[in-house]
Amino acid sequence: MNKKDLINSLLKVLSTKRESKNAVERIFGVMREKVRSGEKVVISGFGSFNVKMYHARKAKNPKTGADMLIKPRRRVRFKPSKDLLA
Repeated sequence: MNKKDLINSLLKVLSTKRESKNAVERIFGVMREKVRSGEKVVISGFGSFNVKMYHARKAKNPKTGADMLIKPRRRVRFKPSKDLLA
C-alpha cells in the first residue's frame, strides 16, 4: 500500500478525494514535525516512531584504509506493535 492507495481507501469515509488527500497529508505532516522535534509518535495497534541518536565514531575507509570520523546522526526507528505482528 502506498500513499495513493491510502487516499483512495479514505474515500469510503470522506466525501471527496481532495478531503482524503488533505487528511493524509495533514496526518503525515504532523507525524513528521513531531519526529523531527525528537518526540515519540505512537499509533495504537500499529507501532511507534522515535528518533535514535547515533554518536560519532571512528571507522576505516574501505577503499584507502585511512582512519576517518563518522559524524553523529539521528535516525528514525519504527517498532511495530504486538497487534501488528500477530
